[in-house]
Amino acid sequence: MVSSAGPRAVARDFLIACAGAVLASAVSAHASGVMATGGLTSQPIGHYEFCKANPGECSIRPRDLGPATITDALWQELTGVNRDENRANSPMTDIDHNGKDEVWAYPDGYGDCEDYVLEKRRQLNRLGMSLADLLITVVRKPDGEGHAVLTVRTDKGDFILDNLNDAVKPWDETGYRFLKRQAADNTGRWVSIREGQTTLVGAVH
Repeated sequence: MVSSAGPRAVARDFLIACAGAVLASAVSAHASGVMATGGLTSQPIGHYEFCKANPGECSIRPRDLGPATITDALWQELTGVNRDENRANSPMTDIDHNGKDEVWAYPDGYGDCEDYVLEKRRQLNRLGMSLADLLITVVRKPDGEGHAVLTVRTDKGDFILDNLNDAVKPWDETGYRFLKRQAADNTGRWVSIREGQTTLVGAVH
């Protein structure tokens, strides 16, 4: 059967099909699993102090708790925000920057891991992502140091935005031990991922 569509329509349909195939291939290559979270757990002291200073940010209960749908546009936003924020700020420990440990704040050109996380979370929320899918997460690096990253919940699994790596990676390919993260249904609560000791989070390099 000969198509009655004109050459422009055929070309358009071909480009749409190709774009869809490229996105499907990219998502398949980066496909991730979903973290198994447990019950409520203790809030990191730095986040507790952040919430005292910013109570409006820690009492949000998102209505839509479903994971974000991965699209080419969303993937570009995730990789772009991760890369751009990593380059926009210079790493500096809380001790050097604030004179004490565990100060969680938006970076002012300087910051450590949790500061990068807060800013990436804010930027992606401004771009339309639900806070239910942007979760501050505490991990332990292979060297034992505490660290904070941003977990992004998607329909293709959980991905990590990290100030130590410009690449957006599946959570189970980071090499980290995951300890706890914000609850998807309440920005002021935290849930366990794996049992672990209280961990100071301050990785900058």
